[in-house]
Amino acid sequence: MTDPMPEPTHAPLHTVSRGRARWHRGLIRPVLQRRSDVVPAAQAIAFVIGIAVALVAGALLLLAAGNDPAQVYGRMLDSSLGGINSISRTLLRATPLALAGLAVAVAGSMGLWNIGAEGQMMAGATVAAGLAMTAGDLPGPVLIVLMIGAGAVGGVVLMAGPALARAYLGVSEIITTLMLVEVSIRVVEWLETGPWKDPESQGFALIEPLPDQASLPGLFGRAHIGVLIAIALLVAFWLAVSRTAWGYELRMAGSSPATARYAGISLQRKVLTALVLSGALAGLAGAVELTGTATRLDPGLSNGYGFAGIIVAALALMRPSGVAAVAFVFGAVQVGGQSIQTLGVTSSIATILQAMILIGALVAAVLLNYRIRWVRPVGHDAEATGV
Repeated sequence: MTDPMPEPTHAPLHTVSRGRARWHRGLIRPVLQRRSDVVPAAQAIAFVIGIAVALVAGALLLLAAGNDPAQVYGRMLDSSLGGINSISRTLLRATPLALAGLAVAVAGSMGLWNIGAEGQMMAGATVAAGLAMTAGDLPGPVLIVLMIGAGAVGGVVLMAGPALARAYLGVSEIITTLMLVEVSIRVVEWLETGPWKDPESQGFALIEPLPDQASLPGLFGRAHIGVLIAIALLVAFWLAVSRTAWGYELRMAGSSPATARYAGISLQRKVLTALVLSGALAGLAGAVELTGTATRLDPGLSNGYGFAGIIVAALALMRPSGVAAVAFVFGAVQVGGQSIQTLGVTSSIATILQAMILIGALVAAVLLNYRIRWVRPVGHDAEATGV
């Protein structure tokens, strides 16, 4: 004869649910409430706070690794801002960051996210390199202008699919633009080992070199006129967004689609315009990087600038003036990160600092624009727990 089944030792389910409900009723939760008195220049303050947070966090990491933060930061500052040559190296780095950030900001001004600027830069550089190798007999100025234009076309070609899918099918541009990054890089790798392979390359496959005249003229030090191109485009976009009807309609379509439709604005056309222009600027950035720093096309040409441009645009709140400032700071951090390797410190500290600037600035921006209120939830929590 078997023993009777023992009684359960845990409480019945309905008893547990009631207990949870009583616990939830007493739980105080934080809620963000927008401040009525907005802090002037909140984003600029948040960016400065982000830099401070990054420096403190970086110092703690350096101390933990047995390095002297003062020495490391001193070397970074001297190598990036310590003289004309140092500033020129920072500008050289800041130029593709600014152009990539501007490309993301153009889409962001309408509430869209171009996550594939990295791939569009590669596409632009690929088309520009192809033009240079087929029209290498043209005079330098003409060839460079055509290459930059071809770069913009390459970016548009890669963006065309995501733009049409977003405008007419509602497909997320975040997914499609990101997926095409890998495609653009693999195309360059195929060209490197196939049609464009340099027959004189020994050991590793390389793409044929660019003509000698396919190089942007220098400005000062290591900087080239791509700096002026970036500044001109930033100013042009600022004027277009803030001073024209096109810019007003673009901002309205992004902030209030219903109002835009009521005003007779075609949302599909604005989506196409914003994304295509964003792709063109990213492709142009690739062509500028190719003609400014490279002697041949390479799968690593974009060097993460397209992805860093997303951070630049986000910190700048999609504003051209902010893009320029953030790109310059990030350029200085990257140049400084390269210089500290002579001290036995990994250059990865530069990447960590960029990430910490973003995190610190975002947290600071939230706290400057919102206040935290602690509230006690009511009735609906009890219903959610089954009471």
